[in-house]
Amino acid sequence: MSEKLKIGISIGDVNGIGLEIIIKTLADNRIYDYCTPIVYGHTKVASFYRRTTHIEELSFTVIGNAAEASGRKDRKPQMINCWEEDVKIEPGVVNNSVGKYAFLSLERATADLLSGQIDALVTAPINKDTIQNEQFNFPGHTEYLQDRGGASESLMFLVSDTLKVGVVTGHIPVAKIAESITAAKIVAKLKLMDNSLRNDFWVRRPRIAVLGLNPHAGDNGLIGEEEQTIIAPALEEARNNNILAFGPYPADGFFANGSYMQFDAVLAMYHDQGLIPFKQIAFESGVNFTAGLNFVRTSPDHGTAYDIAGTNKASEVSFREAMFTAMHIVKHRRETLELEENPLTFTKLSRDRD
Repeated sequence: MSEKLKIGISIGDVNGIGLEIIIKTLADNRIYDYCTPIVYGHTKVASFYRRTTHIEELSFTVIGNAAEASGRKDRKPQMINCWEEDVKIEPGVVNNSVGKYAFLSLERATADLLSGQIDALVTAPINKDTIQNEQFNFPGHTEYLQDRGGASESLMFLVSDTLKVGVVTGHIPVAKIAESITAAKIVAKLKLMDNSLRNDFWVRRPRIAVLGLNPHAGDNGLIGEEEQTIIAPALEEARNNNILAFGPYPADGFFANGSYMQFDAVLAMYHDQGLIPFKQIAFESGVNFTAGLNFVRTSPDHGTAYDIAGTNKASEVSFREAMFTAMHIVKHRRETLELEENPLTFTKLSRDRD
């Protein structure tokens, strides 16, 4: 751990707030005490947003590959140019033609992540529609990175100091939620969450709350049977696997009365059920972490924010938290691995006194 961690950064949609929050984060010199940031994009696009944020004194050192960032002491962010042509930048405009640049940035950063050239990846927000192409046919970052990493399952895990929320179903239409929820899927997500809490966040004995699917958690079957036929059996199986899972709880009252503070994490059944209260409670400080992968990826807990793109109004707090969360998880995983590989030798103490 003597070398600073290399944190790769994909720029997201060039017409969104991605580069604005990246530049604002990297303008604080204290970040270089902890890591070497490597931005995957292009210096011309970065220069445009340096002007809109009035941070023109920030300069990027252009490198050809991530290996060139090793041992640098100039306390400047590194930039890998991922394309050659000029880009027409129109902040706040949804433009299909610029989606490919978000993909080129993500593709190059992911390749370096998988090959071990960077230690973690922090992704700026993409437009999930304009980024679509033959190589990116996914609902979002989470599914793309799960596929690239060859994982059979992953967990969208929104984390902050006050609340951690995962979801059983992610980026799918509301009409397909109920049919997509099975006991096996709930158990799989609980295993991922429990493992992540233990190894990524060092929670020794995680307590996980599980929300119901229907209003009032089904009211004993009056408003739906999924709680009784799917969720309750899943919780029993999880507990048989030494996972402390409790519920199912009605989502509205659970968050309204602060019950979430009694648990280390919450498993919601679907995207908005978990993310709406999370973003309300952990506004700005929340981070989106993809748990269950053999590499570390985080992102801010917001989108492209076209309505304020280019106006210098975007807050970099969540992005900065995403960078530090990525660093903490990498270090926790490495220290856990080291402890497992070199356990303390057990010595039986003698009952005899000298």
